[in-house]
Amino acid sequence: MSRKQFDLIVFDWDGTLMDSTAAIVKCIQAAAKDLGLPVPGEAAAAHVIGLGLHEAMQAVLPEVDPKYHARMVERYRYHFLSRDHELTLFQGVRAMLQELAQEGYFLAVATGKSRVGLNRALNDVGLLSAFDATRCADETFSKPHPAMLQELTRELGQDLKRTVMIGDTTHDLLMAQNAGAAGIAVEYGAHPIHQLQACNPLFSARSVAELHQWLNENA
Repeated sequence: MSRKQFDLIVFDWDGTLMDSTAAIVKCIQAAAKDLGLPVPGEAAAAHVIGLGLHEAMQAVLPEVDPKYHARMVERYRYHFLSRDHELTLFQGVRAMLQELAQEGYFLAVATGKSRVGLNRALNDVGLLSAFDATRCADETFSKPHPAMLQELTRELGQDLKRTVMIGDTTHDLLMAQNAGAAGIAVEYGAHPIHQLQACNPLFSARSVAELHQWLNENA
């Protein structure tokens, strides 16, 4: 099948390919509780998913003394490491990635995870060789800065105008806008649909199956 619009398809990880939103929210809340800090509600904790860890902790507890943000990161990592091996890909992700690769698309990941965290997750689900390039928040600027997409396109020799970013948060869609790339929303992750729609995505998928079908027909 000839490619219609895109040569490079970039995916967010948590909440887009990996079913991890609820676990991340619980780990953020547990970290705050450990330190005796105000425990953020589910919506507030979900909203910072996709940012780099330090940026996420600053955003979720902006009123607390900044000295606590690094400790929040430490406690979050402690809780997440104890359960990340239990997390699974959303149903249909593996087949979608295999088919896109067979059709000749370049595939990449742009994530708020650390390099160590992403590599561990890719290894756990057997996808270490599934992507042509990956970029993590501890290697460059956090979303919604365009650096991740700019660096991925440079590394792979691709054009931002023929690149699409797929994610479950406004951070992903705003990064795409800032980079001059297209953005596709998935509605089953961290941010509510009305916030995603406000970013004017090219398409908004209610499920992995719907995303897969749209990419087959339009990408």
